[in-house]
Amino acid sequence: MPWILFLFAGLLEIVWAFAMKQSQGFTRLVPTVTMVVAMLGSFGLLAIAMRSLPLGTAYMVWTGIGAVGAFAVGVLVLGEGAGALRLAAAAMILGGLALMKLASS
Repeated sequence: MPWILFLFAGLLEIVWAFAMKQSQGFTRLVPTVTMVVAMLGSFGLLAIAMRSLPLGTAYMVWTGIGAVGAFAVGVLVLGEGAGALRLAAAAMILGGLALMKLASS
């Protein structure tokens, strides 16, 4: 169950990062409110999941989900570049997350 909550915390991290971009420096109300609500939800779920997950693993995987997810949203939704080096970097982050999860099992 902690890993399911944890996954939702990571997905909400992607939501708040995207909403922050859409807020245009907190000048647009709806994206700003969306960002705050998603951020609170993400931190709340992370805190609950961390009751039974190791700190290092939990924080690294949570930030990794957010980083790779925000990268994917940037590429797929915002039309940001997806060059070979950027894709390789995202793949290395995913590999590191998988290794961290395996090491904590």
